[in-house]
Amino acid sequence: MSKPWQPYAQHILDAISKIHRIQDRGDLVEDNILYDAVLRNLQTLSEATQLLPDSLKQNFPDIPWREISGFRNILVHNYLGDIDPLTIALVIEKYLPELEKCIQKMLKNNE
Repeated sequence: MSKPWQPYAQHILDAISKIHRIQDRGDLVEDNILYDAVLRNLQTLSEATQLLPDSLKQNFPDIPWREISGFRNILVHNYLGDIDPLTIALVIEKYLPELEKCIQKMLKNNE
């Protein structure tokens, strides 16, 4: 029997919520502490996406699931050296809103 996926989905939404709250406190590009907090939450949500069932993720082909998983590896292992705060800010702006909507829809459709 496999574990329920809903706690992982909720974990993703919690990490996104924390990222929004962190951004409300200041500019992550200018503040290393805020930047580190955002990176930690991006790592957390990236790991949690790996634990969602592929059958659910297939219903959302516009979400770059494989890239999110790869992004986790970059965050954790810092393969590319220092990660650029401007790039992280753009990732948040460009990808988090759609991921958040997707996860909310997953949960709503499977209540």
